[in-house]
Amino acid sequence: MTDGRLLKGEQTRRTILARAADIASAEGLEGVSIGRLATELKISKSGVFTHFGSKEELQLATVRAAAETFRRHVVEPALAAPEGMPRVRALYEAWQRYQREPVFPGGCFFYATVAEFDARPGRVRDAIAKAERAWSDFTERCLREARDLGHLTPETDVAQLAFELHALCRAGGANALLHDDNAAYARSAQAIRSRLSTATPHP
Repeated sequence: MTDGRLLKGEQTRRTILARAADIASAEGLEGVSIGRLATELKISKSGVFTHFGSKEELQLATVRAAAETFRRHVVEPALAAPEGMPRVRALYEAWQRYQREPVFPGGCFFYATVAEFDARPGRVRDAIAKAERAWSDFTERCLREARDLGHLTPETDVAQLAFELHALCRAGGANALLHDDNAAYARSAQAIRSRLSTATPHP
């Protein structure tokens, strides 16, 4: 009986966090509240409060859940590809799939929440920054592997290249949503291929 209650509680928590991430992707984390989630999911406020205790804890848990979703949709597919340029390409193809589907109704969860919290010090901003840093570190690692394998020129600055590729991918996703123009994804993909080509050794 106890195991059943724990299982139900965990399922309720996942349901709450999935809805919270959906809201935050479109309206920001400030659009997420215990009262709103209780009403939309037909759960008592006390039931939601029991899982999180405060709005800030709910926001922090939502950031962690969104990071895990990103890992499943983007990082894991990239890791399934061979090291070097195949993995780099798989990484950006997976990121663009994550944007196009879209996994969240408002597009990239982190694109929305970075803009909301980048100038607001506190635990939520720190959690978002940590997730972003982990993503940047992973991208740089993939690019470094590609450079070490000779798939990129020896002088390639992987931190700079990762920054530029991220900017191109995010711009494509943001413009596609803002202008209802899926061609922005293709332009972004082309820009990424072109930028990688400039860093690729040529005979």
